[in-house]
Amino acid sequence: MSVRKPDFTATPEELKKTTMLDALLMATRDTAGIEALGLPPRVPMLGDWLKEGDAGLLYAPRGLGKTWLSLGLACALANGRSLGPWQAHGAWPVCYIDGEMPLDGMLERMHGMSAGANLRILSHEALFHLAGKVLNIAEEETQTALLALCLEGGFRVLVLDNLSCLASGMAENDADAWERVKPWLLTMRRHKVAVILVHHAGRNGEARGTSKREDDVFWVLRLDAVDGDKAGADRQARFASRFTKERNSGRSHTPLVWTFETGPDGLTSISHTVADRLAILRQWIEDGLNTNNDLAKEMQLSPGTISKLAKEAQKAGWLTTDGRKYRLVS
Repeated sequence: MSVRKPDFTATPEELKKTTMLDALLMATRDTAGIEALGLPPRVPMLGDWLKEGDAGLLYAPRGLGKTWLSLGLACALANGRSLGPWQAHGAWPVCYIDGEMPLDGMLERMHGMSAGANLRILSHEALFHLAGKVLNIAEEETQTALLALCLEGGFRVLVLDNLSCLASGMAENDADAWERVKPWLLTMRRHKVAVILVHHAGRNGEARGTSKREDDVFWVLRLDAVDGDKAGADRQARFASRFTKERNSGRSHTPLVWTFETGPDGLTSISHTVADRLAILRQWIEDGLNTNNDLAKEMQLSPGTISKLAKEAQKAGWLTTDGRKYRLVS
C-alpha cells in the first residue's frame, strides 16, 4: 500500500484538514531532520532548575510558608531579580492565581516584596466580585480559558496557589482523577508556559494525595518546619526547603533555611542560610528512610559521612540503632 507524502509547506488552512496519519508522517524524523526544524531549546528562567514550560510542585504543611516562597519566586521571575541563590534569567511576565487568601493579605505581601507591574494577580475574590466566576482547573472550560489568558496576555509563568482550592471535585488520592489535569499541563508545556503548582502536605509530611502528580513534573520542592516552628505568622515565616526531585540541572541542591519578615515599613526582607545537615538527616529518618545507604543516596553524601552524622545524633540523644536501621528516640 502506498502512503501519500505530506506537504511540509502546507498553509494554516490546509493544516486544519491534515489527518492524524499525515501529522505523524510530518513529525517522524531522524536526528538531523528534527534538528532541521529549528525548534528552540528550553531556556533557564530561574537558577539552573526552572526552565520554560516546566511543571513544578511546591508543597508544605498548612500555614508554614508555601505562599511566601511561591510569591517570592513569582516576584523574582517577574522582575529579573534573585531569590536567595537563585538568579532570574531576565524578567518574565507572571500570572499568580490565588485561590484562598483574603485579597488584602495578598496585596500586603505583594507590596512588601515590590511585586511590580510584570506580576499580575488573579484573585478568587476579585474574579467572583467582577464576574461571579469560580476557577476549577479540573474543568475543561477553565483550562481552555487559562491557556488563552497566558497566550493573549503574554504570561510565561503561571502560579496556581493552591491545588486544594483550585481543583474542585477531584479525589486527591485517585491517580486516575489527575488525568483530567495532566493533558492541560502538557499543552502549557508545549506553549512554553511554566506552571508552578502549590499544594498542601499531609500528616506524613509528603504531598497530599496521589503521587502521580510528582511523576509528571520536572521538579518538586518541599518545605519543612525548622527547630519546632509550626507555622508562619501573617508578617513572617521561617522554614527549610529541599528538592526531592529535580530534572533540569543534573546536580544535587543544598537544602536551605528561609526567613521572610515584614518590617514596620511594610517591606519584606528575605534571607537564607544553608540548612544544618543533622536537621536534614532527622527529617529524612522521620520520612521513613532508616538505612545508611538510603540516607546517603538521598542526601548526596558518602555512607561514611552518614555514619559520622548518625554518631553526632546519638550523642545528642535523639537517635539510636536497631540492627542496621536508625530509629528516632521518642
